[in-house]
Amino acid sequence: MAAVAAAFVAAQAFTPIQLRAQDYPTHAVRIIVPFGAGGPADVTARVLGDALQEEFKQPFVIEDRPGAGAVIGTQEAVKSAPDGYTLLLMSNTQTANESLMPARKYELMRDLVAIAPINIADLVIVVHPSVPATTLKEFIALAKSQPGKLNYASSGTGTPYHMAAELFKTMTGINVVHVPYRNSGEARSGVIGGQVQMMIDSVTTMAPNVIQGQVRALATTGKTRSAALPNVPTAEEAGVSGYEATIWLGLMAPKGTPKAIIDKLNTAVNEIIKRPQIVKIWADQGAVPMSMTPEAFDRFLRGDIVKWAAVVKTFPDRNQ
Repeated sequence: MAAVAAAFVAAQAFTPIQLRAQDYPTHAVRIIVPFGAGGPADVTARVLGDALQEEFKQPFVIEDRPGAGAVIGTQEAVKSAPDGYTLLLMSNTQTANESLMPARKYELMRDLVAIAPINIADLVIVVHPSVPATTLKEFIALAKSQPGKLNYASSGTGTPYHMAAELFKTMTGINVVHVPYRNSGEARSGVIGGQVQMMIDSVTTMAPNVIQGQVRALATTGKTRSAALPNVPTAEEAGVSGYEATIWLGLMAPKGTPKAIIDKLNTAVNEIIKRPQIVKIWADQGAVPMSMTPEAFDRFLRGDIVKWAAVVKTFPDRNQ
């Protein structure tokens, strides 16, 4: 009888929220991806979603909602019920948008809560093969000789590709014109097809195009050479001292999502990204896992917002 009584008391100690978190999830969870299909966010979301589905025995459905520099999909997540059944796959696009897009109806750290980072990857600076430049220095010289005549593609204002290119322009003193596309797939097609001359894209998605000769890689943007493109120099090696740019991905949820659910998801994500098969998939694509607690990821996000706000102030044509 004493054991039964003790079990009853223990059961009563759990709040309804804790009990819901224990059972979570009991039905399908959607992961909103506010970027285009086929890009690094979409690809990563599908790998993670499959692993979460295996872990929790419930569907994790990927819902691509691109547009307006990731604002449309992010807004959809913000207005969703804070019950753990809507998650947002986000990137440094959202932290840059905090200073680039003041007209947003939401604030990232006010309306969403950090769950976990996922991975981080270098970018690669590529040009169409018709561009008469085989090195980064040659491209910079070409752009300086034709100010405003060359174009670069991005997947939209505020995306890591846009921010990386604007930072590159500022650091090198060149004037190349921003051509924003609706998503990274269309931007990639633009440079492959020669409609634009240059793009800074994720190594994870552009590397196959480099290998196939559809574009020419001039440099990668990390501190060390990318495992996916080991023969391509870093920007530092290619002559642009101090230039570094990355794309990282993470998960957030609507503000008010129970902390117990956030913690449960964080634990699952941190376990999944350490699995050897997933580490290998990402390594082959030039990405590496990022692991943090929700609290550490929150601090990381706030710091990234401050970082990009300072960079945006240096952009002479920030509204292009």
